[in-house]
Amino acid sequence: MDTVKIGIVGVGNMGFGHMRGIWEGKEGLTLTAVCDIDEKRLEAAKGVAGDAIAYYTDYKAMLASGLIEAVLVAVPHYSHVQIAVDAFEKGLHVLCEKPAGVYTKDVRRMNEAAKKSGKVFSMMYNQRTNPVYKKVRDLVQSGELGDLKRTSWIITNWYRPQAYHDSSTWRSTWSGEGGGALINQCPHQIDLMQWICGMPVSVSAHVKFGSYYNIEVEDDVTAYFSYANGATGTFITSTGEWPGTNRFEIAGTMGRIVVENNCIQFSRLREDEREFNKKNTSPFGKPEVWECKVDAPGENPAHGGIRKNFANAILKGEQLIAPGEEGIRGLTVSNAIHMSAWLGKEIALPLDEDMYYNLLQEKIQKSTFKKNAATGVVSDLKGTY
Repeated sequence: MDTVKIGIVGVGNMGFGHMRGIWEGKEGLTLTAVCDIDEKRLEAAKGVAGDAIAYYTDYKAMLASGLIEAVLVAVPHYSHVQIAVDAFEKGLHVLCEKPAGVYTKDVRRMNEAAKKSGKVFSMMYNQRTNPVYKKVRDLVQSGELGDLKRTSWIITNWYRPQAYHDSSTWRSTWSGEGGGALINQCPHQIDLMQWICGMPVSVSAHVKFGSYYNIEVEDDVTAYFSYANGATGTFITSTGEWPGTNRFEIAGTMGRIVVENNCIQFSRLREDEREFNKKNTSPFGKPEVWECKVDAPGENPAHGGIRKNFANAILKGEQLIAPGEEGIRGLTVSNAIHMSAWLGKEIALPLDEDMYYNLLQEKIQKSTFKKNAATGVVSDLKGTY
């Protein structure tokens, strides 16, 4: 076998982009079927693949068709888990769009189904393929930066106007999407923070809901992290600022790394700051610092890189870049940010998953929010979020 027959569930914005990529690419995947409950989206898909593939409005029929060996899940967030579980039970491999789900209690069920099936399970964390973040991870994980002191990511260039929020009935609601910026735009950055720096042990946050737009979910977030070694972190995001900022800083005992404009600047200390401090006698003494621009050679294959890696994991046993089971980590952080804002207190990890689920259900049940959203339209099929 030199290719994997794959079907896509959901050919909206992201699913359509994946469809085109698989159809046009050489990634070890052969598109054999797609599914969507919207007939207009299926018609748009037929414009790409014509009669060469099968089309379904019932994903379970596609899973049982015998036409596919793997499935790519690209539907609204609440459905990720159930579709993945059903696919594993049919003996299929699964590649899931971010986020893994809406709440960790549900995602744990998906992880258990994946483990039981023995099939390949990957998340679409395409930012992990970026050579810049791969290099930063290597610098941190190898100890080149020393012991972690502080992390800070300001990611406020996820601007989304009201028209975006109105583009679908499910968007930007507790019942349809399960959150806002944290669950839609920022899973990549939250995943990268934990992938590079590790998971925090507690989270506290100040969050604004519908502060810029007519939505009920978060569009402005400031979160504070505590790590096991005493390091601290901040995560700031918004969908209501333009122009925004994308700046990631990591401070350690051997200096500071700044990632901005897809470049790495490493202010490297000649010796560990903690060791310098032990022997320094000058009231204003400072360790010697070297300013280094760190190269991160290589292309960023992004979505295509994750799809190809998924295929190679099935065909050749290649190690996954983004194992599906790791999707629960970033979701744990975003759930904790929500919970901290709802309860007005610091949230310790591991997360109380039952409490989070109950609080989310309360938000859904008590919601009086009404939105005027477009329905049944094939809007922007460019593969954007």
